[in-house]
Amino acid sequence: MTWLVTGGAGYIGAHVVRAFTQAGIDVAVVDNLASGIESFVPEGVPFEQISILDTERLTQVLREHDCQGVVHVAGFKYAGVSVQRPLHTYSQNVTGTISVLEAMAAAGAGSIVFSSSAATYGTPSVDLVTEETATTPESPYGESKLIGEWLLADQARATGLLHTSLRYFNVVGSGSPELRDASPHNLFPLVMDALAEGRTPKIMGTDYDTPDGTCVRDYIHVSDLAEAHVNAAKALAQGQQLQPVYNLGSGDGVSVRQIMDTIAAVTGIDFEPELADRRPGDPARIVASGEAAARDLGWRMTHTLEEMVASAWAARKATGA
Repeated sequence: MTWLVTGGAGYIGAHVVRAFTQAGIDVAVVDNLASGIESFVPEGVPFEQISILDTERLTQVLREHDCQGVVHVAGFKYAGVSVQRPLHTYSQNVTGTISVLEAMAAAGAGSIVFSSSAATYGTPSVDLVTEETATTPESPYGESKLIGEWLLADQARATGLLHTSLRYFNVVGSGSPELRDASPHNLFPLVMDALAEGRTPKIMGTDYDTPDGTCVRDYIHVSDLAEAHVNAAKALAQGQQLQPVYNLGSGDGVSVRQIMDTIAAVTGIDFEPELADRRPGDPARIVASGEAAARDLGWRMTHTLEEMVASAWAARKATGA
């Protein structure tokens, strides 16, 4: 039996695909290549360039590959941009998820692992986020991910669908040099692009109530994230009843200043970041507990901050982008 990965040509999706193949599990990929890169799909893995909004074709792909389940990674993932493009965000993330669920029902695929987001929490009022922390999304992107979780739960009640959603925070690094995070909005590529182009990276805000005055966030390596998706799929395939949602968090955050210092040390580029004003809406600290995922999914962090930076820098240099 095969698992279908939607968005499997993207940065995160491509790592999920590789984790499945390394685990000896057959996988197929669909991606519309809006932000994905076809060369990210490993040779020999079936690939279809289609939109998840094409329910009929998606159903055919599920049937053609006898898929037992779906890892749903495809979506519009830019929280800030979603404020300017709410209808596009809902179309891709909500209507798209409905289409995936309709195709699964038509093809008889009974399990789904949903790639959700910490954006569902908005600005938490607690130091350590757990699955019980209130969900108060502050962007159409965060709202669309929360609606996606609701859709899975409702479909499960109606049809017996086996499901779980993985909420994660800041995904960094690379499991293979050719798989680079090229997002124009994420901290690692922003800093590394600046260094590669001879510019000075910026720290946005240095007066937060944190040990060094800069924001503290939860960073996880993309390969560790991918492994969690595989473990969740395995559990569902065995009929295990998982929690509706799991946080993939370190339990201990890293500050922006620490990130900058580590990037300087790993790259060998001595720089002093430019200090700028806060960005509106940036909370001082967002860190999550991964205890439930550790218990049920075998989730654990296997990469140090230095390894995260080194792998991201190696991918940045390898692509030459």
